[in-house]
This record gives sequence, C-alpha cells and structure tokens, in this order.
Amino acid sequence: MFVITQSCCSDAACVSVCPVNCIHPTPEERGFGSSDILHIDPEACIDCGACADACPVDAIYPADKLGTRDKVFIDINADYYKNNPDVTSGWSSVTYPDIPKLPAGLRVALVGTGPSGGYALRTILDRTEALVTVIDKLPTPGGLVRAGVAPDHPGTKGVLRGFDLLYRDPRVTMATNVEVGTGPGQITPDELAEHFDAVFYAVGANESRRLGIPGESLPGSTSATELVAWYNAVPGIEAPPIPRDGTGRAVVVGTGNVALDVARILVSPPEMLATTDIADRALRILEQQNIHEVAVLGRRDQAHAAYTSAEYRALSTIPGVEVVVHDDPAAALPDFDSSADPNNRRIIFLFHSAPEEILGQSRVDGVTVRTGEHRHTIATDLMVRSIGYRSTPIDGLPFDGDRGVFPNTDGRMTTVSGDVIPGAYVLGWAKRGPSGGIGTNKVCAEATVEHFIRDAAEGRLPRTGRSSKAFGALLRRRTRNVIGYRGVRAIDAGERRRGVTQGRPRVKYTEVSDMVGAAGWRKR
Repeated sequence: MFVITQSCCSDAACVSVCPVNCIHPTPEERGFGSSDILHIDPEACIDCGACADACPVDAIYPADKLGTRDKVFIDINADYYKNNPDVTSGWSSVTYPDIPKLPAGLRVALVGTGPSGGYALRTILDRTEALVTVIDKLPTPGGLVRAGVAPDHPGTKGVLRGFDLLYRDPRVTMATNVEVGTGPGQITPDELAEHFDAVFYAVGANESRRLGIPGESLPGSTSATELVAWYNAVPGIEAPPIPRDGTGRAVVVGTGNVALDVARILVSPPEMLATTDIADRALRILEQQNIHEVAVLGRRDQAHAAYTSAEYRALSTIPGVEVVVHDDPAAALPDFDSSADPNNRRIIFLFHSAPEEILGQSRVDGVTVRTGEHRHTIATDLMVRSIGYRSTPIDGLPFDGDRGVFPNTDGRMTTVSGDVIPGAYVLGWAKRGPSGGIGTNKVCAEATVEHFIRDAAEGRLPRTGRSSKAFGALLRRRTRNVIGYRGVRAIDAGERRRGVTQGRPRVKYTEVSDMVGAAGWRKR
C-alpha cells in the first residue's frame, strides 16, 4: 500500500496515472483545492507505484518505508475514506479530451513562470502545436515556488523539475529578466498583443493587504510578502530592521499557511536553517537576532483558523520548539511585557485576538492587542501582517482595484466594464484571487487554456501580422540582458556550485546583476 504524506502539493498528477481511481479528492470532486493533501484508498490500492513515479514533490511512499514521523499519514489516508463513504474507488474507463482542429502557426506569449504559468504551458504544449514565448520579470523562473515556498519545505519545490522539462521543448522560447508594463525598458501589453495571437498573464498576487491601524508604517512593521521574499532571496528586497539586542520576539497577524511559514522560519534554530536554501542575507541576520518566540494572532477561534492541518502539524517537527495555543478569551494571558526567554523557543497562538496599535517612536517596540475583553501590550521588535494578498496592476491592462485581480470571465480578460478582450487571458491568483495552492492553480490553468483552444478553433483570436522574428528584435532593442534557457540553467548551476562548499542545496543570488553575470552576460 502506498501513502501520501505532508509535502503533497495536490498537483493531481498521481490521480491521472492511477489505474484503479483510488486517489481522492480528484479535481472534479468536492474538497479538491481545500483538502490538505490527496489520499490513497488503502482498500483499493494495488501497489503498482505509478502514483509515486508521477508525484512531482516526492510525497508518496510505500507504507512500510515511512519514517516514524510520517507513519501518522497511514491513518490520515485511511480516515479520509472512513469519513467520506460516498467516495468510491475502482477501475474506470478513460475519457479522452476533444481535439479540435486549430489554425496553423499559432504563437502565444505566457507572462509568469509560477505554478499556474507552468501548468498552462504544459497544457498548451500537450493540446496544441503553438509556439510559446515564456516571459518573466526576474532572471530566474519559478514564481512563488522559488520565491514563496519556505526554505525548509524543499520537497514542494520539486514541481519545478517538471516545468524545467517544458522549457527545453523546441517550441518554447524563454525570455526572463523582461518586465511587462509601460515604463522604460519594458514591453507593453499592446506590443505583446501585436506580436502574438494570444497572451496569458500568470502574474500572481504579490501585494499584501494592510491592517489600517496606527503605527503600521514604523520600521519593524512589515508584510509576510516582503519577509518571505527577503528570506527567499528575491532581488531588491531590503532586510527588516531586527535589532540584535531586542526582545527576541516577533508578532505575526493572520493564521493562514504563509503566517505559519513565517512563524516557523523565524523561530527555527539557525543551525537548522543553515542546511536549507534560505538566502545568506537572511541567515546572517536570523543567526544574530536568534528570535525565540513568535506570537500568532487570529481574530476568530482555532476552529476557524485559515491554515491547513498539514501546515500546523509541521510546527511539531521543529527541534526544541514548543507550540502553545490560547483559545479561551476569558483565560489568563501569557506574559508578554518583557523579552522572550532565550532558553525556551515557542510559538504562541492567540486566538480571539486583533491588533489595535503598533507602538514605538523610531521603530516598533510593541503592539497593543485586544483578546476578548482584555487589552494588553506585547513587547516585540518585529510586526508581520499576513492577512491577504492582491495582484499588482500592470500599466496598459484593466484592473479590478476592489478585488485586487485582473477582470475576467472564466479566464478571458475583460475590460472594467465587462467586454471580453480577444486573445488576452489571465490565470491563477491573478484571475480568481489568492485562494488555493499548487493543485488548484493547475486546474485553473487547464480550464483557461481550454477556453483559449475553443476560441482558436472558432476563429475568435486576432491573428498577428508580425513575423516570428519580430518580437525577438523588439526585445533586443528594448530590454538589456534578456536571458534565455541556457542562461537560466547557468544561473541554476552557479547557485548549486555555491551551495556545495556549505553543504546546502544551493546558495541563491540576491542581486540581479549577479544573476545576469552568471547567465553569461558581461557587466556593462
């Protein structure tokens, strides 16, 4: 019997190869996208191992090969079927997708290389003969898999291996270090529309929402988006000002998976982080500050926390870290008036709690919090908000400022007034808002590409009159140091070489100029 474990990304590649339909929920079933992990039916599994071979993040193992920490997933997989008796497994017939006749010579641009972009690329290559130009504003592809997945979750990043195979396809041209917009050196949306038959925008949601309370602009108050980008080595992100001689405590507002990632990274022993691909710039500061306590604030009770149980379970695997839950607003509160105990690492969940004011003169030194009927102060050096995200507008494209997404109908981009823009599509979080993980983005991307295929087959695409070489010429005129696939691979190899000497999977570059140099461009 095979078992799915915590690092499952709900990619659902395992679902499609299982000959006895024993992995649920499938993308067509309720719970897909909101379930922590997928589950293998122990009664129906025939031990063929096809699911383990297909898993992009190495989350599936034979039950008898599980380590002590992962044996709990035997019961977790089995309990899913006990609690959902209507879910059935067994041999099923294969349904093949319709393959409509498409116009010859389709050329497509794909902006963004995160999960939704990667799965869109796979579907386009599988279902059409189109030529695809992949564009990303950073020199390195991967989107939030590279820049958002926590350093101590290396298994989840394995999904990038499958995307890398797609970039090698002869029908794919990579153009990283290229930004879309109307600023100097950028390629405009109108120019993309002029040079391609269709343009897909898979640009994610990387702006954080604000709390709207006094003191939020003080140094030491930051967003999870900025903090995660900092420790994941995204270029151009400055370090939060964490003093070496401070309280040793951080406060995180929000109870989603990202909030737990931040709490876990901040409180983890530095020697453990030193074995990951965390940015050197972050590792040095975290070693000096050595935060020992993180208070996580949630407005509602624990039952309504936004994190998945898999992410919550991951907290128990941090060596020497105690997890404390305060879910009774009438009970006595922990003492947060002074510095954290340097001999005791812990994460404290304060439910029924909301921040009212961030305190400090020149920088953060505390936060006023209301927990139930109690109003109290938490001494802290770092205040991190993790309360939701929105897409960043792109000059030249319509944008729904209220929802923080690009307006669309089923992935077809529209004007603000709702008129479909022929040949323009939007994917993932930029399409529907920041909900769901990698597996949800896969389903979303595939559905949008199917709309594109239908539009192409029915003659609704505005075909470009430009030659296939015209866009490359435009890039060379407009943008310095465009990086192709060979350059991307050179950056990857350089980071891995840097990691060998430290016994780490890689040491990431944190400056665009260093990435450009590693890609083979001479500095100008």
